[in-house]
Amino acid sequence: MKYTISFFLLAFLIPGYLAGQAWKTVNLKKPDPYKSYNEVVLLDSTSVSVAPTGSGTFSVYKAIRIQSPAGALSNRVIVYDYDPLTAFAEFRYAKVYKSDGRVIDLDVSKTQDYTAPARMIYWGARQIMLEAGKLDTGDILEYEIHKKGFTYALLGTNDEEERFIPPMRGQFYDIVPFWCSVPTLRKVYKVAIPNEKEIQFQFYQGECSSSMRYEGEQKAYTFATDNLLPFRKEPNMVDLYDAAPKLMLSSTPQWQDKSLWFHKTNEDYKSFAAYPEAQKKVDELIRGKKNDMEKIAVLTHWVADNIRYSGITMGKGEGFTLHNTQMNFTDRCGVCKDIAGTLISFLRMAGFEAYPAMTMAGSRVETIPADHFNHCVAVVKLENGTYMPLDPTWVPFCRELWSSAEQQQNYLPGVPEGSDLCITPISAPENHYFRIKAHNKIDRQGKLTGEFILTAEGQSDLSIRRIFTTGWQTDWWNSMEKQLLNVSPQARLISVDWGKNPKDYQAGPIQIKFRYEIPDYALSGTDVMLLKPLTMNNLYNQIKTYLRIDTQLPERRYGFKDACSRLIELDETIQLPKGYELQNPIQENKQSPAADFEGFIRQEGQTIKIHQKLALKKRVYQAGDWEGFRTAIQTHKEFGREMVIINR
Repeated sequence: MKYTISFFLLAFLIPGYLAGQAWKTVNLKKPDPYKSYNEVVLLDSTSVSVAPTGSGTFSVYKAIRIQSPAGALSNRVIVYDYDPLTAFAEFRYAKVYKSDGRVIDLDVSKTQDYTAPARMIYWGARQIMLEAGKLDTGDILEYEIHKKGFTYALLGTNDEEERFIPPMRGQFYDIVPFWCSVPTLRKVYKVAIPNEKEIQFQFYQGECSSSMRYEGEQKAYTFATDNLLPFRKEPNMVDLYDAAPKLMLSSTPQWQDKSLWFHKTNEDYKSFAAYPEAQKKVDELIRGKKNDMEKIAVLTHWVADNIRYSGITMGKGEGFTLHNTQMNFTDRCGVCKDIAGTLISFLRMAGFEAYPAMTMAGSRVETIPADHFNHCVAVVKLENGTYMPLDPTWVPFCRELWSSAEQQQNYLPGVPEGSDLCITPISAPENHYFRIKAHNKIDRQGKLTGEFILTAEGQSDLSIRRIFTTGWQTDWWNSMEKQLLNVSPQARLISVDWGKNPKDYQAGPIQIKFRYEIPDYALSGTDVMLLKPLTMNNLYNQIKTYLRIDTQLPERRYGFKDACSRLIELDETIQLPKGYELQNPIQENKQSPAADFEGFIRQEGQTIKIHQKLALKKRVYQAGDWEGFRTAIQTHKEFGREMVIINR
C-alpha cells in the first residue's frame, strides 16, 4: 500500500474534507493488509502552537476506519483525558462517514465531562466524552479536539489564563509516543514556536521524517511516520517508553536549568520551613544517635512508616511544588512529594542539608530535558560533600533507605548549585539475600522430620517480613504453617521461632526457625525411596518472582526487568536410613555477567547434601543479557524439579 506525501499534507491541513477520500483510496488500491484488524487509524495528527509564555494550544485530530463489530463497539464513545487545573479541552467537531455515502455530524454540545477514574491520587482529573452512536463496518469516525495548557497538575492559580502557563514559565516540552495499539496509516506531530525560541529534540528507538519551516513569526517543526503496526510487546520487557518509538522535545537547554528552577521553586514557597511540633518529633527521634547515618536512618524510617500514601487536592502546592512542613506533619498523608517533603524538613531540622529530587519510577529519563518524571524523592548531603538519595515512599518497613526496586533509576536533584541527571547504582545481589538452611532426616517409612532456618536481607527481608509488619498478629502462625502446607498437606508444624519482635525490622535481618514433621513425605517401594528436597518444594515462592519470567523465549528484542537483584541460597542435608545410597547425583555451574547458578546433590556418608545458589545481578537488563539470565533461571528451575532417588 502506498500513499503520496501530498495527500497526507492536505489531510493534515483540511482533515474534514479528506477523511472519506482516504477511505476510497484505501479500497481502490491493492488488497488491504490491515483487513484482519477491528479498526484502522487513517490519520493521527497533533498540531501545537506555543506562546511566548510556554503555554501550548493543541489541535488533536483522528480519523478511524471501523472494520468489525468489535471495532464499532470500542469507538462508540470518544474519550479524552485532561486536568482542569492546568488545561482545557473540548471537541471542535466530530463526524461519521457512513459506508453508504451519508455524513452524520455529531452534536458536540452533548459532550459529557466526568471525573476520571482514580486510585490513591485524587487531584480532580477529568474526561470529556462524546457518544458516536451506532457504528457499522466500513464507517469512518473523524473528530478534532482543541486543548489548551499543559499536562501535569502543578501549582494552582485562580487566574483563568495563568493556569495554562507551565510552572517553568516560557519553557515548552513534550513527550510524544510514536507507537500504537491500532494500525495507523500516518501519524503526524507538528509544533510551532516563536522565532526567538530554540527547541531541541530527538527521536528514539525508531525513525521518522522531520522538517522545519518558517511560518510568519513562528518556526514549525513537523515529524511524521507511516504504516505503524501495533507494537509487539514481550513479557517482562522494559517500559514502552524505553523500547518503542518516541519523540522528545524541550526548549530547556540542559537539566541543570531544571534543577536550579526546582530548587528555587520550593525554597521560595518555603516548603521546608521548620514547624515547632515537627521539631519536637525530630529531637525525640535523633536523641542518643551516635552518627549522621543513624540519624538519617531513623528519620527516613519514621517518615516512611508514619505518613500514609493518599493524594487529595490540598489547594496550592500540587506537582512540582511541595506542600509545607506544617501541612504534611499535621495531616500525616499525601503522595510521594508530601512524604519526601516531610523527610527533607525533618533532615533540615536535624541539621542536615537536604533537597527534593524528581525521578521516573518505571522507565528511564533521557538527556533531552523534557519532564519525564512521575515521582518525588529526597537527597541529603553527606560529610564528604556527596548527595545520598532517599525515598521514604518506597521503604515503609524496609531495611533500606533507598528501595533497590528503584535501582538503575534516573533522578534530578533540585540543589542550589544545580545538578545534571543522576542514576542510582546497581545493588549487589548479596544485599538482598534469601537463605534457607535445612537439616532433615528420612526414616524407612518415608517420614521426614527436621528444621530449617530462613534468613533474608534488603528487598527479600521486606517480602518475608510483610506478614509481621502489615498483617494481623493472630495470622502469624497460620502464615508460617501455610508455607509447610505448600510442601505437603500432611505437614505438621511443631514449632516456629520468629524472635522477640519480628516487627522491629531495624534490629537486623529477619530470621525464622521452623521445626516440623511430614508423614509419608517420600514415595516408598521395595528397597527404594523417591523424594523431593524440602528446600526445592514450594517454600516461600512469593520471593521467587523470577520464576514467573517466561524463559521459553529463545531471544529478546528489548530489555527486560525483574523486581530486584537478589541472591538465593538453598542448602539442605538429609540423613538417610542405614544402608541407603543416592542414585542420581547432580552438579551444575552456569555463569554470565547477568546471572550465575551453581548447585549439586551428592552423598557424604549417610547424608545427602543439596546446594543451590542463584545470583541475579541487576533489576533492569539489556536484551543481550537474556541468554545468560535465561540459562541460569532455566537451570535453577530444572534443578528444582529433580527428585532424589535412594536405593538400599
